[in-house]
Amino acid sequence: MDQNSSLTERIERIDPHRSLVKPGERDLTVETSESARQFFADVLPMLARYHAAMREMEVRFEIIDRDLSARRHRNPIHHVESRVKDPRGVYEKLARYGKSQTVSNAERYVMDIAGVRVICSYIHDVYELCEMLKRHDDLEVVHIKDYVANPKPNGYRSLHMIVKIPVHFVDRTSMIPVEVQIRTIAMDFWASLEHELKYKAVSEVAGIDSYDELRDCSRIIRNVESRMQILAQALDAE
Repeated sequence: MDQNSSLTERIERIDPHRSLVKPGERDLTVETSESARQFFADVLPMLARYHAAMREMEVRFEIIDRDLSARRHRNPIHHVESRVKDPRGVYEKLARYGKSQTVSNAERYVMDIAGVRVICSYIHDVYELCEMLKRHDDLEVVHIKDYVANPKPNGYRSLHMIVKIPVHFVDRTSMIPVEVQIRTIAMDFWASLEHELKYKAVSEVAGIDSYDELRDCSRIIRNVESRMQILAQALDAE
């Protein structure tokens, strides 16, 4: 997806009268639609910088994958996805944080404006890629959340990192944060379905507790992944 070229177009398509509050959430903002639109315009230059950081991180993983392919004759990265939050997404997140909607607050408090998701084959690949990033001396690892070893209560599993990456502009070099999510194909499969199902109106349908079912599916997938990892290691040893 082309995040950079469409940002201005997205502002033009935003309905200033549409509620910024999701169903079920209380209204955390008192700004008028005019002030919201002003924020959308003011934040565009910042989003362009975050788009550059996202691209830098994508290239970083492409280089890692090609290097590992040359050394080991296998590609641990199945594919990479990326996105930059649109102005409304940043605006709404600041509201949920209880912060004034300013560009400086967006830079200070919203660490996932730019995001890169790396999909791997095996759990071992997830941790290996994490360790590789930690060894890159030009990166600053802000924090790591390991939901692979410690899944969320609903069964969600992934490894999340906030990494500041240097981006060289015409007049300066800036360290810009990027959220990196590293997960296996199986974890991504589960997360994609959970993302779709969580927007259903009810959690129980026809006597089925979807929350418990999703958590149980996550456990089953985890067991299958562990068995596949053992099989892969056995084959590599031959």
